[in-house]
Amino acid sequence: MNRKKFLKNALMASVAGIVTPQVLKATNSDSTKSSYDTLMEQVGFNHLPNKNIKTMNTVIHKAETRGKANHGWLNSYHTFSFANYQNPERMNFGVLRVLNDDIVQAGMGFGTHPHDNMEIISIPLEGDLEHKDSMGNVAIIKEGDVQIMSAGTGLTHSEKNKNSDKEVKFLQIWVFPKEKNVTPRYDQISIKEIAKENEFYQVVSPNKEDQGVWLHQDAWFNLGNFTKGSSDEYKIKKEGNGVYVFILDGEVEIVGENLSKRDGMGVWNTDSINVKATENARVLLMEVPMNR
Repeated sequence: MNRKKFLKNALMASVAGIVTPQVLKATNSDSTKSSYDTLMEQVGFNHLPNKNIKTMNTVIHKAETRGKANHGWLNSYHTFSFANYQNPERMNFGVLRVLNDDIVQAGMGFGTHPHDNMEIISIPLEGDLEHKDSMGNVAIIKEGDVQIMSAGTGLTHSEKNKNSDKEVKFLQIWVFPKEKNVTPRYDQISIKEIAKENEFYQVVSPNKEDQGVWLHQDAWFNLGNFTKGSSDEYKIKKEGNGVYVFILDGEVEIVGENLSKRDGMGVWNTDSINVKATENARVLLMEVPMNR
């Protein structure tokens, strides 16, 4: 499939929500809805807290159960429903809507396409990714950087593997904002100087003055590099939030569960979680509101 056709199909599927009829019923008015409104209709029926239950709740998504799409130039793994991968039980974790693990071949990329009312975080894992957008930003993000785009009232952008001789690997994460129709914005930072060993360090928050990039949501992202046998406790910052843990590399144990590379685990109805490295590990921890 060529890139232009893939991009059109991916956007159409993720916006239109190709799911079973009992989850989302299409109407003639759907075509007038923004991507935010349509995607929001899919949120709310899975992985949300039960206010009558006070004990910790968890959900595990093993790496091999993720959706997969290989388009030749792009190999993408979807933790949550996206494009042609649609699973009614895996639409979101609270306001965390998309967690894509992408590998783009040398010199290839995503052509110009639109977004609105979404907080989009990109975390390169290997290689160099070239970004261009309708706000006039042209930038290269690489391993050790974190990028944020607040789509707000609407923007267009493109992403391309800057290198002609090697792949680029990165995570693309979509979070529903707490406020619609904000002014679009872009930011990126290097996190190499704030990285710590054997403890979590913040890379995304709702506060402009805090460490890392900021977004329009009561969400906090942390990274952690752990040596075998080390551990760290993460305390939930806001009541009603949950934590989605994604294992970038290695092996860890969380509440008695063993997780390996690219496994994901959601935890909610708790004040804190402890992450222990059973092998050398790198971990992404995303604290997000469980209710919209």
